[in-house]
Amino acid sequence: MAYRYDLLLKNGVVVDPTTQREGIMDLAVRDSRIVEVAPDLDPTQAKELFDATGLYVVPGIVDLHVHASTWLGGKFAHKMLAQAGVTTALDTSGPVDSVLDMARDYGVGLNLACIQYVRPGDTVAGEDPGESELRNLLEECLARGAIGLKILGGHYPLTPEATARTIAVANRAKAYIAFHAGSKKTGSNMEGFLEAVALAQGQSLHIAHINSYCRGLCRPYMAEAEEAIAALLENPKIRSESYLSPVNGTSAKCRGGVPESLVTQKCLAMGGFASSEAGMEEAILAGWAQINVESGGQMILATGPEAVAYWRQKGTDTTVGFKVNPPEPRLRLVTAKRPSGSFVVDCISTDGGGIPRNVIVEMGLALVKLQALTMQEFVVKTSYNPARILGLHNKGHFREGAAADVTVLDLAGQQAIMAIANGEVIMHKGFVCGKGGQIITTAAGAGYVRQKGLTPLVVDLARSGFYQW
Repeated sequence: MAYRYDLLLKNGVVVDPTTQREGIMDLAVRDSRIVEVAPDLDPTQAKELFDATGLYVVPGIVDLHVHASTWLGGKFAHKMLAQAGVTTALDTSGPVDSVLDMARDYGVGLNLACIQYVRPGDTVAGEDPGESELRNLLEECLARGAIGLKILGGHYPLTPEATARTIAVANRAKAYIAFHAGSKKTGSNMEGFLEAVALAQGQSLHIAHINSYCRGLCRPYMAEAEEAIAALLENPKIRSESYLSPVNGTSAKCRGGVPESLVTQKCLAMGGFASSEAGMEEAILAGWAQINVESGGQMILATGPEAVAYWRQKGTDTTVGFKVNPPEPRLRLVTAKRPSGSFVVDCISTDGGGIPRNVIVEMGLALVKLQALTMQEFVVKTSYNPARILGLHNKGHFREGAAADVTVLDLAGQQAIMAIANGEVIMHKGFVCGKGGQIITTAAGAGYVRQKGLTPLVVDLARSGFYQW
C-alpha cells in the first residue's frame, strides 16, 4: 500500500505562532516535511500513527546554548537533549572536532551547530591576540564545520581590545559570534555585561545567559536585571538568551591548587569557601558545589564524599554546578517585552546538554501554567526565535513544507513526550531511539563535516536572524 503520510499525529493541540494556529488538529509528515495540518486527517493513510489527545504539538525545541563535547557535556549530551524534547541545539564552546566526533559516535538524530572557543593559551597564544591571529582562527574553525566563535570572557578572559577585535572579525566575515561576558578589566557580572554591550559597538553579537550577570555581585540583583533589559532595548543587534535553572555550570578543573575558571573561583567565594582546590573539596562535601557525575546513562548532580572521589578520579577535570541564580531575575528576564510586544531576551536556553539542567520544558511550562507566558509565547522563545537566529528558515514553525521537527508536550506533567527531528522519531516517552543527526554548518565546512561521516545542513548566516533580525 502506498501511504500518503509517513507519520501522523492525531488530535493534539497544535500550536504555531507564525500561522496563529492553536487548536485540536492533526499534523502529517511525509519525506521529512510537514505536509498537512488540519482536523480529521485519514489515519488509514499513515504509515505510523500517534495519538496526541490531551497533548500539545509544537515546533521542535531549539536550545541556543548547550554543551556536547568531551570538554563540556560528554557522551550523554545528545541523549539528554532528546529526552528533554530538544530537536536542534547550538554547542557554545566546542572544541569543534570534539563536537563532531561526539555527534558521529553518540548522535541520536539531533540537528547540532557548534562555535569554537577563543581561549588564551589554547586556541590563541595569549590574552591580546591580534586581528590576523583571530582571522586565522575563524577561517580554520569555519573550515572544520563550526559556524563561528565564542569568547569565554567570564572564564578565560581576553583584553577588552582583543574582545572587540574578535567581535569585529566575526562580523566582517558574517560568522556567528557569542560572548560569555567578562574581560581582563571586568568579570562575569553586570559590569562585564555592560562592557560587552559597549564592545559590540552596534555590531551583531550573541550575549550568553543574561540571567548569569544578575546575581547581585555589583548591585541588587533586580536592579541588575533592569539594567540588562535597558541595555538590550537600546542595542537591537544583540541576540540573547537566558536560562531558568537555579544551578549554573562551570569547570571544576584545578591547576596549581586553584580552579582554572574565574567563574568557578567566584562561585566558591559566593558560598563562603576559599577559591582554591581545597576550598572546592570543602564545597563539594558541604553540598554547595555539585559535581556532574555519570550515572545510569546520563549525568547527574552529586555532592558529598562520593562526588569528591569522582572529581579526584577524573583529575578534577569535571563540570560543577552552584545554586547561584536567584529566581526573581530569571522570571523578569524571561517575560520582559519591548514596546513592540516582542521579547527583550530572545530565547529560553539551558546552558545544558550534557550538563544536567535541560529544563526548558519543565520550567518553561511552569511559566505557561502561571500564565507568565502563553503557549504561543513559549514556542516563540524556544523554537521560532532561536531557529531564526541560526538561519534555519524551515524550522521553528509548521508552515507547509517546513522541516518536520516536532516536540509533543504534556502540559500537566511539564515534560516532553515525543521528539521528532527531520521526520524521524528520536524520543518517545523518555526512550531515545534516534540515530545520527545533522551538523548545522556553513558552505566552508560542509566538506569537512562529510569527511567526519556526518550530514551537513548548510546555512547562510548573512541571511539569518543573527544579522537580519
